[in-house]
Amino acid sequence: MKYTPALQSATLLRRYKRFLADLQLNDGSEFTAHCANTGKMTGCAEPGFNAFYSTSNNTKRKYPHSLELTQNHLSQLICVNTAIANKVVEEAINNNVISELTHYEQLQSEVKYGSENSRIDFLLTSKNEPDCYVEVKSVTLLSENDTHNGQGYFPDTQTVRGQKHIRELIEMVEQGHRAVLLFAILHEGINTVSAAAHIDEKYAQLLNQAINKGVEVLAYKAIISANEVTLHTKISFI
Repeated sequence: MKYTPALQSATLLRRYKRFLADLQLNDGSEFTAHCANTGKMTGCAEPGFNAFYSTSNNTKRKYPHSLELTQNHLSQLICVNTAIANKVVEEAINNNVISELTHYEQLQSEVKYGSENSRIDFLLTSKNEPDCYVEVKSVTLLSENDTHNGQGYFPDTQTVRGQKHIRELIEMVEQGHRAVLLFAILHEGINTVSAAAHIDEKYAQLLNQAINKGVEVLAYKAIISANEVTLHTKISFI
């Protein structure tokens, strides 16, 4: 997914009220940008980090700028706009980057499904094959104790919504469909990913149950720059 035009750079002063971030330009001027991320953004939004932002031409927006990327003190780029995850996954599926999902004829997004009134990120269908339900999760939490090996985790905070999604995926498998939980790794420093049992034990337990019942877990890492974000490499889920 290309940024057109390329992102502009600034310094992150602070992220607050969950959806706002104050940025500073080289000339010392400051402005507030929208931050499309509901998570804690642990290790992704420290004051002083480099920041990259986009600018909307929608005159009705209160905050025309959006925080897209940050760069930590290890010079690792992180895509903090969680809306990007679905875009890069859809692009990767259409370009046959995700080998496990290459043989489907049709892709639909935001399709209602399940007994808990959810919407699946992507429904993949083909003739004479079980439907494939793909739930996407953006991963940006890098272990503070394992930055050398690049151990990543999901989630970065307790997620009741994420727990529901796992239950829905289990239900799809029980109905005879295929279900995939796809972790989109949007942090340059992450090389492996695991369920964050130390943050949300119930989520980790549900994920283990899901795997035992046949839900597939995939993890693909993105190449990140101020020009584009593209899923590229499969990494290990541990």
